[in-house]
Amino acid sequence: VDGAKTNISCFIITSKIIKMIRLMLRQFRNISHNYPPIRPLPSSRWMHTTNTLLHGEYEWQDPKSDDEIVRVTYIDKDGKRTEVKGKVGDNVLYLAHRYGIEMEGACEASLACTTCHVYVIGNHFDQLPEADEKEDDLLDMAPFLRENSRLGCQIVLTKELDGLELQLPSATRNFYVDGHKPKPH
Repeated sequence: VDGAKTNISCFIITSKIIKMIRLMLRQFRNISHNYPPIRPLPSSRWMHTTNTLLHGEYEWQDPKSDDEIVRVTYIDKDGKRTEVKGKVGDNVLYLAHRYGIEMEGACEASLACTTCHVYVIGNHFDQLPEADEKEDDLLDMAPFLRENSRLGCQIVLTKELDGLELQLPSATRNFYVDGHKPKPH
């Protein structure tokens, strides 16, 4: 007898819930008739994007004209000089990777390490924008810090930097396993 009462009470509760849902749906339909229907946007208003540029793709493109070329000389810890041709807008860390120069860049230019630490030789140091607070804080942790120290990931080439010379320090705080050679990916 108790099982029958339970089944009946469940049926009554269930049927009341179903009636309430139907009533709410009917009211919603009545209200929604007062609003204009939603229409798709005309094709001229659809989302528009520019061509995609994959991560690091810009750094692998050659200059489009001689006006864009910026010559940069990297001097490694052994004194070997390597002159490369970058372009306006290039980041000197990625430019080094492009030409196989051993500049680590463990944080991939996210301003979280000092492995791309360089010395800016000559008057070009004064032509760079001043380092921001985050870069200064990181440079304070870099070994062999000098007055002309900067992080390579923060140096973006401009035409005024043509002839830039960057010397790599004798060591950095290596984030990679010893013997690893950084390679762009």
